[in-house]
Amino acid sequence: MAQTERFRQQQRVPLAGSERRALERAPAETATQTKDEQATVTVVLRPRTALDPGSLATGNRLSREQFAAQYGADPKALELVQAFAAEFGLTLDQAAPGPSTVYLKGTLGALEEAFGVTLDRHRIGEQTYRVRSGSILLPEQLSGQVLAVLGLDNRPQAAPHFRRARTHAASVSYTPVQVAELYGFPAGATAAGQTIGLIELGGGFQQDDITAYFTGLGLPVPNVIATSVDGGTNTPGSADGADGEVMLDIEVSASVAPGAKIVVYFAPNTDQGFIDAVSAAVHDTTNRPSVVSISWGGPESTWTAQATTSLDAACQAAAAVGVTITVAAGDNGSTDGVTGTANHVDFPASSPHVLACGGTKLEGSGSTIKSEVVWNELTAQEGATGGGVSALFPLPTWQANANVPGSGRGVPDVAGDADPATGYQVRVDGQNQVIGGTSAVAPLWAGLIALANQANGRDAGFVNPTLYGAPSAFRDITKGNNGGFSAKPGWDACTGLGSPHGTAIIAALAS
Repeated sequence: MAQTERFRQQQRVPLAGSERRALERAPAETATQTKDEQATVTVVLRPRTALDPGSLATGNRLSREQFAAQYGADPKALELVQAFAAEFGLTLDQAAPGPSTVYLKGTLGALEEAFGVTLDRHRIGEQTYRVRSGSILLPEQLSGQVLAVLGLDNRPQAAPHFRRARTHAASVSYTPVQVAELYGFPAGATAAGQTIGLIELGGGFQQDDITAYFTGLGLPVPNVIATSVDGGTNTPGSADGADGEVMLDIEVSASVAPGAKIVVYFAPNTDQGFIDAVSAAVHDTTNRPSVVSISWGGPESTWTAQATTSLDAACQAAAAVGVTITVAAGDNGSTDGVTGTANHVDFPASSPHVLACGGTKLEGSGSTIKSEVVWNELTAQEGATGGGVSALFPLPTWQANANVPGSGRGVPDVAGDADPATGYQVRVDGQNQVIGGTSAVAPLWAGLIALANQANGRDAGFVNPTLYGAPSAFRDITKGNNGGFSAKPGWDACTGLGSPHGTAIIAALAS
């Protein structure tokens, strides 16, 4: 066999977890893509050493540089993919976000031939996307060496978990500073020296809004940096679009953690963009965020197995290098918006390597909470906190005593104010708005952990085992439901352990 034809001649093997179901489409949408159009895919390679998830709960951690050296791509896998790329006319770039990933770039025709797929056009909403169905087919020699191929299909993967308050429905609203006071965040504390990373899959921010908002709160204007991943950019649009998510994340996190640098990782809303953005934040040796907040996600059933495995691996890497990841649990109650009556949880909130954040309805003033119950406005079609039991991930050891109703990972872990009727006052594209959703809770907790990191002189890292051992650091929420699950004493599938007693959380994380 000629060396130049070694892969073309090999038997093809389905890439485990890559199967996509065919989308229903009109006949006019079945045309294949233009073959000479260029695209870039992310290839996840077998690492030289497998990461032991059980070691993460011990608190041991590596530097980013040590992690890359120990868990980078296996040299044999990289050598094979280099030869594979050359044979099919693809360009290989090792500057992908993760230490065991590479980019392959080429024409759609070359990518179809290389990975045994057909790429079609399909309209979703007002946009047309590149889609595939079935499995990716690899040459036999790459089986086990390539763990995922992301980006052949660029349909939208996730949705932001924020909800704007209806004008007539907002009974009360707060600045993030007022929410922090209600939750007992330490007065006058700063997160100077800390960096908070935000994952955004659309929208953008305007510096004039940031300056006006923080000046109005009497807080220092934060240093906000936009970082591009896979061609994603800071692209402000309209006040009623994804800009609301971006500004909510910036304004909540920076308000409750004054002094922190905010780095926003913009990526396309695809499985490739999402995973690459998280990897870029976790392995960022320039900005080095100590905590990363994610307010985007989708039902577990909408992800391919290779995508959930790859994103969970990025979250494992975060735990290994001491980065905390906070994730919104979803805004559609226990069904997570899936048609039918079955319960579903949102991913990546269901990853056992993140802090999943559910929602409450909070009423109070000053430092006094008058009422706090599960956020559920489903009867008014105004959303409810996500929560339930994962169908993908088994029960983690640190949830063994939480009485999770099933054998899967329970969601959420913690909670905070999320009801738009008791929402957050934010500024978006020159407009003052009230926004809620579990999207607000993830940056709220990210800010609290940044405060803890600064106060304790060390990064908290993977916080879940510690927090499950500190129930007194939480305000237990015992009233309300999210549809399929009800609040109860202790952990529940609506609000997790509860909302924070800020100073007690910081003290718990000091250990």
